[in-house]
Amino acid sequence: MTTNTEITRSGLWSNNVALVQLLGLCPLLAVTSTLVNGIGLGIATLITLVLSNTIVSLIRGFVRNEVRLPVFVLIIASVVTIIELTMKAMFYDLYLVLGIFIPLIVTNCAIIGRAEGFASRNPVLPSALDGLMMGLGFLLVLALLGALREIIGFGTLFAHAEIMFGEAAGSLTIVFNEDYPGFLLAILPPGAFFGLAFLIVGKNWLDLHPRAKGVAVEAIAEGR
Repeated sequence: MTTNTEITRSGLWSNNVALVQLLGLCPLLAVTSTLVNGIGLGIATLITLVLSNTIVSLIRGFVRNEVRLPVFVLIIASVVTIIELTMKAMFYDLYLVLGIFIPLIVTNCAIIGRAEGFASRNPVLPSALDGLMMGLGFLLVLALLGALREIIGFGTLFAHAEIMFGEAAGSLTIVFNEDYPGFLLAILPPGAFFGLAFLIVGKNWLDLHPRAKGVAVEAIAEGR
């Protein structure tokens, strides 16, 4: 049986959804023009992974093999619908920004893959942890890519934080240079591809340097 440590390392690093499995790239590349956008979609995906994994694990003994995939998709779609309606009611401005990419979480191969490949074969707690770590790994990549693109493209960080954290969060915006003209390529789709490529290169470099990799993994695990 997979240990909690192995599940954590797999989700955050060795089998990271975005950097290793290369799944869910369409929303990842489309909405990460700012840090806040990346965090918003990342949290929605994380919640979907945790809830869908947990539910699939709970019912795994009652679902026949012939219909398991349609049942899993139905569960994921139900969870995403609840998240979408909640976001529309409580974070309407963020909902407008993320748009179609919220319902498209249903088609994210990583989510159905974890439901089929892990949750349908393991108890509830390991399945919930797997969803949490896979979702957190995806969230961290979304946030990092969004931050890099926002800094390079706009010269800011945490711009429009109020659409997620409330009006008081408007003061969180960091402006690095008032006269910065911006860099259009960074916020266009090609910039997202370049940014993701640099992140993948960075991860692979760390994998080839065990000492640096150990420091990075420990920092991620400790939330630093």
